[in-house]
Amino acid sequence: MANPIGSASSPPCDKTVCACGRKGSGYYDGWYSVPAGHVEAGELSIDALLRETKEELGITLDKDDVRLVHTMYRTKHDETGDRADLFFEATKWTGEITNTEPHKCDDIQWFPLDALPENMMHHVRVAIKSVEHGVAYSELGLDRIVRNPSI
Repeated sequence: MANPIGSASSPPCDKTVCACGRKGSGYYDGWYSVPAGHVEAGELSIDALLRETKEELGITLDKDDVRLVHTMYRTKHDETGDRADLFFEATKWTGEITNTEPHKCDDIQWFPLDALPENMMHHVRVAIKSVEHGVAYSELGLDRIVRNPSI
């Protein structure tokens, strides 16, 4: 999963995160997440990050301007199975952040880290708070899993 903390974009200040309002997928519709996606067969994680941010936000990142800030492992909690999530930070990019997938996203906003929306995807909230506290790795087992509210 290619997730930049602060999205794949630099924040208006150091203590914010860019999040997209999800819609139309049946998975956490109506909830916010950082821009994200799956790594395609034969694709490296950084390449997935660059592709997903271009597809979702219309911006271009350079590999040298991103860094891994958090890794998360989540046990199977729904039909999507176990997940290893990689969260990246980027503070430099080319282009203007634009909602290039309005059929999948109904809003893009910068949120202060201390004022995340109540409807921020649960694992994303955990990752953001982990990064904020300098924690490089986290796990969400069955005891911490929250079911997809869209089901």
